[in-house]
Amino acid sequence: MLASPHGATGAAVPGRTPGVIRVLVVDDSALVRRILTDALSKHEDIEVVGTATDPYVARERIAQLRPDVITLDIEMPRMDGLSFLSKLMRHFPLPVVVCSSLTPQNSETALRALSLGAVEVIAKPGSSLAAGDVAEELARAVRAASHARVTKRVDAPEPPAVLRPAIATIDSTNKLIALGASTGGTQALEVVLRRFPVDAPGTVIVQHMPEHFTASFAKRLDSVCQMRVQEAKDGDYVVPGLALVAPGGKHLVVQASGARWVARVKDGPKVHHQRPAVDVLFQSVARSAGRNAVGAILTGMGADGAKGMLAMREAGAYTVAQNEETCVVYGMPREAVKLEAAVDVLALERIAEALLTHTHSSVHALTP
Repeated sequence: MLASPHGATGAAVPGRTPGVIRVLVVDDSALVRRILTDALSKHEDIEVVGTATDPYVARERIAQLRPDVITLDIEMPRMDGLSFLSKLMRHFPLPVVVCSSLTPQNSETALRALSLGAVEVIAKPGSSLAAGDVAEELARAVRAASHARVTKRVDAPEPPAVLRPAIATIDSTNKLIALGASTGGTQALEVVLRRFPVDAPGTVIVQHMPEHFTASFAKRLDSVCQMRVQEAKDGDYVVPGLALVAPGGKHLVVQASGARWVARVKDGPKVHHQRPAVDVLFQSVARSAGRNAVGAILTGMGADGAKGMLAMREAGAYTVAQNEETCVVYGMPREAVKLEAAVDVLALERIAEALLTHTHSSVHALTP
């Protein structure tokens, strides 16, 4: 069992600088440890207090150094990262940022790490990620993790696979659901989507997540939800019974196409340091669907989605922000509430019902 790094009395850590996030880097590669340390050390509000080559060393470093956040590799000798994460979250939970290589197998493992309690996942530095991108994305993830509400985890069985009829060719619906999330959002979105019926209105989603990870995320949601879930492709129609997840590294927008909506996957500059960005999706929903849309902004760090949700509300859409008590990070919903962009502020477990209720209210004809 891991001993509490904060001690029985919760005494202050000697030498701790107020306002500085203390990070422990755990990775078996000396090169990666150096790259991550150098990237984080560029930021005045972050201090790398130590490194560890495997979970056994990490256990000792946690007790000695009392970090605020851990970056964790998931492929390590002696004990794999998932086993260590599971033990950590059962005995002494700390905010964990998982660093994973961009492969389909690793993306599925990283999603498992999120289900075990990790709060962020980023791409491990490599040929596809420049040093500047590493510094920006890693620092953002560490800051978000430092604000996360992390609790002890109890082992639970994997949810059973869902059996449902295939989607028939469905005509347009007069309602559309838009969802946006960041830190903690993988689990929050699952809570919402598992409550949607098989014929729920067409749904579009932005979850801040690295490129290549979103396909695995959509596949996992598809396995546990009544409605179909898939990574969006340019030209997909937004139809009942289908949820489209924005691909990592691309923006997702919705356009009216006659009497129905079509998804467009686009390049473009980052918004709020994100691509995909919730604001980009929500602004397009406000323009294309107006009062025929409903939307929710879920847990996450920063302000992405707040202005887009305001545009949705001003266009007549029903909008919801997740409440502080059920957020892993009450950042994006807080900003939406500040702008009075949310019609309602609700606990996570109540959001699906509220959205579905408002999709059954009055609908309006689409105008091309």
